[in-house]
Amino acid sequence: MRTGRWYLGLSLLACATAAQAEDGYRLWMRYAPATASQTADPVTVRGEQTPMLAAAAAELRRANPAGLGPVMLAHANDPAVTALRLPVATLGDEGYLVRSVTIDGRPVTLVTGTDRGILYGTFALLRHLATGAAPTRIDLTSRPRVGLRMLNHWDNLDGVVERGYAGRSLWDWWTLPDYRDPRYTDYARANASLGINGTVLNNVNAKVESLTPRYIAKAAALADIFRPYGIKVYLSARFSAPVELGGLKTANPKDPAVAAWWAAKSDEIYRAIPDFGGFLVKANSEGQPGPRDYGASHADGANMLAAAVRPHGGIVLWRAFVYADTDPNDRAKQAYDEFKPLDGQFAKNVIVQVKNGALDFQPREPFHPLFGAMPRTPIAPEFQITKEYLGFATHLAYLAPLFSETLTADTHTRGHARVSQVIDGSLDRHRLSAIAGVANIGDSRDWTGSSFNQANWYAYGRLAWDPSLTPQAIAREWAMQTFGTDPKLLDTVVAMMMASREAVVDYTGPLGLAHLMATGHHYGPGPWVADLKRPEWNPVYYHRADAAGIGFDRTKTGSKAVAQYAPGLAKLYADPKTTPENELLWFHHLPWTYRMASGATLWDTLVQHYDRGVATVDTLRTQWQQTKPLVDPERWQKTDEFLAVQAREARWWRDASLSYWMSLNNLPLPAGSPPPAHDLAWYKAQTFPYPPGNPQ
Repeated sequence: MRTGRWYLGLSLLACATAAQAEDGYRLWMRYAPATASQTADPVTVRGEQTPMLAAAAAELRRANPAGLGPVMLAHANDPAVTALRLPVATLGDEGYLVRSVTIDGRPVTLVTGTDRGILYGTFALLRHLATGAAPTRIDLTSRPRVGLRMLNHWDNLDGVVERGYAGRSLWDWWTLPDYRDPRYTDYARANASLGINGTVLNNVNAKVESLTPRYIAKAAALADIFRPYGIKVYLSARFSAPVELGGLKTANPKDPAVAAWWAAKSDEIYRAIPDFGGFLVKANSEGQPGPRDYGASHADGANMLAAAVRPHGGIVLWRAFVYADTDPNDRAKQAYDEFKPLDGQFAKNVIVQVKNGALDFQPREPFHPLFGAMPRTPIAPEFQITKEYLGFATHLAYLAPLFSETLTADTHTRGHARVSQVIDGSLDRHRLSAIAGVANIGDSRDWTGSSFNQANWYAYGRLAWDPSLTPQAIAREWAMQTFGTDPKLLDTVVAMMMASREAVVDYTGPLGLAHLMATGHHYGPGPWVADLKRPEWNPVYYHRADAAGIGFDRTKTGSKAVAQYAPGLAKLYADPKTTPENELLWFHHLPWTYRMASGATLWDTLVQHYDRGVATVDTLRTQWQQTKPLVDPERWQKTDEFLAVQAREARWWRDASLSYWMSLNNLPLPAGSPPPAHDLAWYKAQTFPYPPGNPQ
């Protein structure tokens, strides 16, 4: 047996109050440097020193947690571990056990599991200590609920990140594979600290060049860097590649020559990347090619690709974000209408990837009706960590409540199964399970464009590992690691985070309103837009406001979308009295004078929400001012300036929206609600030709 040792110093993790300047690069892994007197205690790696165990040991070496004493990294089947008779049988391939034990008469902190489990257990130990736990009597055990926990990067090969607000792509495709930026390793470390184990490198609106030998070599270089951190790489595949790249006359999935081309291409990729994860596919949506171009189904297309990667253990993630180029009666129904009939027709190595809501990552949407509707098909939720509709990088919007709202939703299927039970495979006993998040990461020094955007990356990863975690607990955990352990600071930061997402909902689309943003770039309000080529591209399509009322009727008198939910839930959604108030106008078109549960009219309540959203942002600014002595100057100043932007833009959203609604209903504002700063014509005249995240 070979034993490797690293001698680690002992030092505190980030101190309670900020004593040094920060730029946000270290994310939530703000380890303090060791001191000369803290270099005595070793970390022991028992058995073969694999790259993954070396990465775990290196992380402990980097962190040097104070007072921890000796640490042993050992596989669960190591004789030293089996002699302890620890409960390791249920850890699986990725679970970990971290415990204070005695081995050979000396106290030691044991981190055990498989290679992956030890890696994740190491980060769990460091998180445990960074959040104020004592370095003694440690007893941690956990295993992930979801098998594949992925980031989806909408990064283009030219370096532009679609819907990205943190600079250009992290991947420098031009210098890869020759230059391997050390930042790629830090990216892998950050993801491993959360248990994220897969990453799609390129945009779902894929360019065929990503499948050429040149770019496969670049992806292989990244795979080599990520592998010791348990991360597989995936590629978004353009369905028409056999035509555009292979010179075939068709990409019809039923054509044997097409299947053979994909099989050969997959073989080529696996020769370069032996642990390649597989393909993510956007097909027959927003102009992307797909099997329906040839009269074939989504299942036909997915299964053809699945057969190509199956010999190598690969999978296909097939996105269900589709809407037709003909005028639909309700865009929100289309994914269900296309995919529900295909339940049971997908190959065993296919996962259907479904957005959290039926529309498009809105600040609030009801959960997608496909969750629970396809019991014979593994379903993965797709969340958007980047804030396309929640204020880009500048608005504070903590998204764990949004993620958790979907994951904990009651589908009313098979009793009261929650969405999390559908997607983790436990409800229908699926072998495969997955969750995807559209990344908010770029080459910005702080990775995500702001300190608080880092919290959304963090929260996604933690919920992907364990969907039962609460947003508040995650917020506090993140804040302690990011800003320190001062109780006043923590209470303030967590309160800000927990109020922030609802504030954005209030000033952009309260009471179930959605898709009210400006055209193309999606920056700012545009509820009046009605001149786009296709009806479902226009905000007026979604709010359907006129002099009499507002909202989209999705009941039996309208689009009948409520029928896509399980009967018990459909019954609740069919009646405005039993529809949750925060989803009311998603399902119902109601008079402006409709009486809410409070007794106030719908109009007055709508205005109150807009006013509340603006007021909440003002409160966030005041709260942040109180933290100035407790946060380093650089991060404090940037956050303060961003909150000023958010306050201005929240008023803009509120005033523009109310100006437009009043132009339709001719109703006065409730007493005490201030008038908009400008007339409607002024708001309509605002243009923004070069916003970030919108490829030209």
